[in-house]
Amino acid sequence: MFMAAVDQTLLATATPAIAATLGGLRDTSWIAVGYLLASATIVPVYGRLGDLRGRRDVLLAALGVFALGSAACAAAQSLPQLVAARVLQGLGGGGLMVLSQALIGELVPPRERPRFQGYFATVFTASSICGPVVGGIVVSHMSWRWLFLANLPLAAFAAWRLVQLPRGLTHRGAAPQGDLPGHVLFAIGAVGALFWFTSVGHRFAFASVASAALVTTAVVALAALYWHERRHPSPFLPVDLLRERTIGLSSVVVFLFAACLFAVVFFLPIYLQLGHRVSAQYAGLLLLPVTGGMVTAAVISAQVLRRTGRPRWIPVTGLSAAATALFLLGLLPDHMALVIAVGFLCGLGFGCVMPTIQVTIQTIAGRQRLGVVTALNGLARSTGGAAGAALFGAVVFALIPGVDRANILQGADMEAIVRAFHRAFLIAGAVAAIGAFIASRMPDNTLWER
Repeated sequence: MFMAAVDQTLLATATPAIAATLGGLRDTSWIAVGYLLASATIVPVYGRLGDLRGRRDVLLAALGVFALGSAACAAAQSLPQLVAARVLQGLGGGGLMVLSQALIGELVPPRERPRFQGYFATVFTASSICGPVVGGIVVSHMSWRWLFLANLPLAAFAAWRLVQLPRGLTHRGAAPQGDLPGHVLFAIGAVGALFWFTSVGHRFAFASVASAALVTTAVVALAALYWHERRHPSPFLPVDLLRERTIGLSSVVVFLFAACLFAVVFFLPIYLQLGHRVSAQYAGLLLLPVTGGMVTAAVISAQVLRRTGRPRWIPVTGLSAAATALFLLGLLPDHMALVIAVGFLCGLGFGCVMPTIQVTIQTIAGRQRLGVVTALNGLARSTGGAAGAALFGAVVFALIPGVDRANILQGADMEAIVRAFHRAFLIAGAVAAIGAFIASRMPDNTLWER
């Protein structure tokens, strides 16, 4: 899980350096979007294969794909090559994330899961936010390519440890019918929508044939996906689970949470480097308050849930705090002390969401649907993260005049850059507020008695 999570954010502080080497600052958000979309598309496949073949063995296969993608990233000679390699890496990373989570649900009794999910949430949140810190240090002293080469010995160590775990449960009955059309429709709809968000206004005009074609393609693909999934016996999107109010609303909350989280994690270091001209290493270190807040809140919220068994108001409180922090970041004057304080508050808010939602949906879905519901949660997180990174990047770069490699990296209008990021932070705050409202509409379940 550490490798999968850290690689979702590892390149945040390295983005300007990558743009200087490979070009295309405006399109660098696809370094994150490509990874997250690939992960989102493959997550349900890993969930079902883990149920069928045993989660440990499938996890080993995912680890091999991830290592191969890491090597391809290190060897990339252009931005399109790097994005393609990140897609391959994401195809492995999606399995690392969902199968690690599902193994906890398989091996640990329900009452003890909050404690273990707290450990996993700590690893996930710490690695997600420490990714920019590590990236900043490496970029300041070495090449960004080492960010990927370092995964190879880590993958070898993880494989050695993984083979010592129990193989876990397998279900050798008839294999569930595949849903290749569902995967294809999802990929077309998601890529079409996100490419439109990141390209309209500079690759093509809003009122143009290309714009209309992209929007039409995305809408038709997503509508066809919904129609197809309702009729498929083993759907890519488990519509029956989404009909359960708690699980359906939880998926929406996770989507909005991830959109805000990855917008902050990926773009806050870029904002500090471009708008305040700090070094990559210093920009990464300024994310440590966010890390501390997330880890603190993840541990505390897991303990509160374990003692009370009532999850409803934990994510509501967290997303409300995150929305407040993002609004403050967008409205108040720039000051490093303010960035640190608001970052810690934002981290506290984000840290309340994932461990609580994960335990809630696993408990309600039951053991038989454990892999599917965990995969659904991973799909919501990855898709939300991709959407957040794409939307935030589209807003920021649309508001910065002359955003290209030479202008931005050699001293563009800092006031315009800061103003663009502030407006995007306000949008992220609104998304977090919507997430808090939706979380408040979830049923007030009691998962177990005190």
